[in-house]
Amino acid sequence: MDSLDLEVLQRARTWLADGKRVLLATVVRTWGSSPRPPGALLALREDGRAVGSVSGGCIEDDLMQRLRAEGMPEAACRVSYGVGAEEARRFGLPCGGTMELVLEPLADPAPLDALLARLAAGELVERSLHLPSGRSALAPAHPEQATGFDGETLVSVFGPRYRLLLIGAGQLAASLARMALALDFAVTVCDPREEWSEEWNVAGTVLTREMPDDVVIGMRPDARTAVIALTHDPKLDDLALMEALRSPAFYVAALGSRHNNVVRRERLREFDLDASQVEALRGPAGLYIGSRTPGEIAVSIAAELVAVKNGVVPERVLPVAEAKAALELAENALSACARK
Repeated sequence: MDSLDLEVLQRARTWLADGKRVLLATVVRTWGSSPRPPGALLALREDGRAVGSVSGGCIEDDLMQRLRAEGMPEAACRVSYGVGAEEARRFGLPCGGTMELVLEPLADPAPLDALLARLAAGELVERSLHLPSGRSALAPAHPEQATGFDGETLVSVFGPRYRLLLIGAGQLAASLARMALALDFAVTVCDPREEWSEEWNVAGTVLTREMPDDVVIGMRPDARTAVIALTHDPKLDDLALMEALRSPAFYVAALGSRHNNVVRRERLREFDLDASQVEALRGPAGLYIGSRTPGEIAVSIAAELVAVKNGVVPERVLPVAEAKAALELAENALSACARK
């Protein structure tokens, strides 16, 4: 679930509580190129105000005009855009793309209250909408589940599909946690050091003061889990990394210089980890963007995290270690030329 879509649900619930009617539009199918994927949401208030996105703007404008001209539909319905090349161009759908939406009129905030309460509790939730009857229902969902529509029933999935464990509660962790929340990760922060954990104040995250290895074991990392060590303290970082590298976690990384990460890998080999497990560690964490401040370093790490999650080979953009090594080679070559 995109964090923008959570904002759509929250705003729609506020409008309904204020006595306004709302039209909720959900992308259910796309063919060819499409600006937004299935599951993307748009909420239109009865007076034309909108939040969310289902296209580059043209479809949103058309839905607003329909709402003004025809009023709120009486029941949930389907609409399609871009069936022909001319209409695709009109609505900004590239390469002849086609998009199908379900439009659902809402008047009562109670169903959204129930959904938002479960999302606030960190649950992954399936919401089914039966178009002929207008009935909706909530049920637990699983991470691999996607938006589905069989022509009568729309099944949408809400909630975080990925988890991120940060070891350390410092300034960098705070910046990275905020970015990860915006990227729709469920974020847990582990720091048993009282002087750091007492100052943690990033809303929407879970803070634990348990030892890092216990936290990793308790989380049972799967292929949708990332673990990043940020404390610079081997007694904390190594414990977490040791357990995370034994797990199916898709991204395991550590902050620190290239030298420190070489030494760290040597230490990890003493913990009964095989060579492939140690090599899976990404360190220094992040992609090279010349980052210096905590915020810039967080951007670097978040970029690599998303690249790995999406199956992009981040080495094409050069991780920090390789980029700095290449820069050193270039600087040495320039120095050698200057001396000649």
